[in-house]
Amino acid sequence: MKREVLTAQLSADLAILQRKWHAAVQAGQSLPSYEEVMLGSLGRLADHMALLQLAVAAPGVSRTGRYVQQWLGDERWDIPLDALSPDCAMALVQAASSALQNQRPHLCTAHFVRDGIVQKYVLLALPTTSRWGSTLVGVYVNEDGFRYNLLDAIFSSTDDGIVSLTAIRGPDDRPFDLQIVHLNDGASSLLHQPVTALQWSRLSGGRHFLCEPAVMARLLALIDTGGQDTIAIDTDERNLSLGVTAFGDIVSVTISDITSLKKREESFRLLFDGNPMPMWVFDAATTEFLSVNDAAVQHYGYDRDAFLGMTLREIWPRDEWAAHSHALLQVGDSYQSGGNWRHVKADGTEIQVMTFGRRVVFDGREGFLVAVVDVTERRKAEAKIAHMAHHDGLTNLPNRTLYQERLQQALEQGRASGANVGVLCLDLDLFKNVNDSFGHPMGDRLLRCVAERLSAQVGGQDLVARLGGDEFAVVLTHVTSPNEASDFAARLIEIVSAPYDMDGLDVVIGASIGIALAPGDGEDCDALLRNADMALYRAKAAGGGCHHFFEKEMDRQAQLRRDMELDMRHAFAHGDFELHYQPLIDLAEDRISGFESLLRWRHPERGMISPADFIPIAEDIGLIVGLGEWVLRQACLEAARWSGDIKVAVNLSPVQFRSRNLVQVVISALAQSGLSPCRLELEITESLFLADSEANLATLHQLRSLGVRISMDDFGTGYSSLSYLRSFPFDKIKIDRSFVKDLTERPDCLAIVRAIAGLGRSLNITTLAEGVETVEQLRALRAEGCHEVQGFLFSPARPAAEIGALLAKFGRQASQAA
Repeated sequence: MKREVLTAQLSADLAILQRKWHAAVQAGQSLPSYEEVMLGSLGRLADHMALLQLAVAAPGVSRTGRYVQQWLGDERWDIPLDALSPDCAMALVQAASSALQNQRPHLCTAHFVRDGIVQKYVLLALPTTSRWGSTLVGVYVNEDGFRYNLLDAIFSSTDDGIVSLTAIRGPDDRPFDLQIVHLNDGASSLLHQPVTALQWSRLSGGRHFLCEPAVMARLLALIDTGGQDTIAIDTDERNLSLGVTAFGDIVSVTISDITSLKKREESFRLLFDGNPMPMWVFDAATTEFLSVNDAAVQHYGYDRDAFLGMTLREIWPRDEWAAHSHALLQVGDSYQSGGNWRHVKADGTEIQVMTFGRRVVFDGREGFLVAVVDVTERRKAEAKIAHMAHHDGLTNLPNRTLYQERLQQALEQGRASGANVGVLCLDLDLFKNVNDSFGHPMGDRLLRCVAERLSAQVGGQDLVARLGGDEFAVVLTHVTSPNEASDFAARLIEIVSAPYDMDGLDVVIGASIGIALAPGDGEDCDALLRNADMALYRAKAAGGGCHHFFEKEMDRQAQLRRDMELDMRHAFAHGDFELHYQPLIDLAEDRISGFESLLRWRHPERGMISPADFIPIAEDIGLIVGLGEWVLRQACLEAARWSGDIKVAVNLSPVQFRSRNLVQVVISALAQSGLSPCRLELEITESLFLADSEANLATLHQLRSLGVRISMDDFGTGYSSLSYLRSFPFDKIKIDRSFVKDLTERPDCLAIVRAIAGLGRSLNITTLAEGVETVEQLRALRAEGCHEVQGFLFSPARPAAEIGALLAKFGRQASQAA
């Protein structure tokens, strides 16, 4: 029903767009204008539209709706075509090109594979003209509801039963049971139970032939030894052959029904003639071929006469002659190959086969009738699945699963031999900048290049793996000393940091590495990886481009941080945070002009915790947005109770801007409190402009349009303060306390304060000096023309309940306080 609704909606959308296009075509014109078709009344359909420019030097997608952004995996506008995934780019270009060529709407379909799911999309391309003289094509994109699982479709295309099992281990880490995690319809039919009953069931509680003790014992034995096995199952109804392959705790079982083969043995000619399975008869004494069927001739490539002049040895690879000959000596009246054999075809290629034989008399000679099953592609598929389960799809490096297995092996060998084992966690510096600037395809290419460089440096029993994102890890199986690990890490950083040639463009990144050594830094995989990761965090905090060893103090600090994270979440949920307010003094009017709201956390055990300690953690764990909204609402509510025009200043974190709902939060806080917008001052730091500066500037302009004042905090301590003043008309700049502290002792501090104060006068921006603690500092700031000051000279930050008394005490003589 859902698909029927989607199909009906899709048909309606297509009809609307085509009617709209045809209605917009003016007399004497072949194409309608872009404005007539794309602007105005598209409504919901706009979410499904992409706007393409093809007839330009750099073709690309200039605008996209929300649905198309999800489809492309890219929320940007003005995207070059070569920055899109190839399948999406090809579908859009083909649809748009056809529409331009025909000068009319073009309807087409395209299939895409995402995470193993095949999805069918409908594209309607609408060519239009634009007032700028170029041709624009709007492309409507929508899924028609048709989708299927590619892997399931492949499994379902065979009559063989395919079952995937995973081991269940006991307290002694030994496998004792198996669980079915995937099966196809063929397996359901052969096991005589529905898929829903078999999926996720355990063999120990089942009632089918896989649950028989003898079968389970052989399956469990393979988990420890790995490799392959073939199990024959004879039931009252059928004769089955189980091809079993184990890799790690995963067991793949292919169930083949060979009942017809068994029954046809009674009628040799019926079995032989026209059978699609390659078959032959060979002499038991000489191994000469006595007869071959058409399927064998076709499959192996030898003509019939050549086949009948050969012996078995000629289709065996030379390195298996002895093994094959020995196996022939062991067979009785019937046999089934216990594993895969290799055979050589006429063109020299090798295939993997399973063989089934029965002793027969042929033309008076004792021989064997043999049926051959080519399992080459099946084994390749199983090998690929096993490889994919342990390797990263992008770089082909070992993944986290294989990395931990190999690390565990290295630790066991190290305990036995007394060798130290090293774990290096490597994270790329500036990689996000490459992704953001050049797109994910360039980022993926860069990751592959990094993987190649790392692989070239790691050999022998050592291992390099990709753990995810831009994080890699190395196992050093035998570290003679910390100096050896340090030298190796330094070499890796140097190699990774060398420029990368990307289509003529030199891309430069860096690397940071954390190192943990066993057994001193941990004796199991989890502890070593955790400690190496903490050391990596320390290296990143030091500025990157360096390596750092794990230290016990890191573990203690990490535990303290985890405790603080839990306590912060509890405090926020239970309203344990509070606001204090520090007065801002207007020097010209000699009075308190406002208060800066400062967040305080009174911990029940640790007492008052500094914001410098908990604010960065709140930003890291995503609590700062909710905390910031509470601060804004609470500060506005408190300020609304103050008399006159006294303002309240609230600090904003850059993280709050990323939530993109900041303007709505400010509007809500003002509306709920009744505070006039001109009495609210929002303080930001220069770090806000280091990322998404255009979007953040747009948000600042929206806030200012409400009547809210915008102040730059800690002015002069960032990277390019003057350029920010040019980008946005700030109402106030706050001179950082680091310049005020040594104002009366250091001429350079005085010169900086004088320059900032002069800059403020020239740009008509209020200047406020923070951290004023002495009368001498106050006199100097007054002499330099600063407009406002704040600091302990006047008052520390105080709870909201004390603000009324503080205003009464200061009156209009605030700046004379000492």
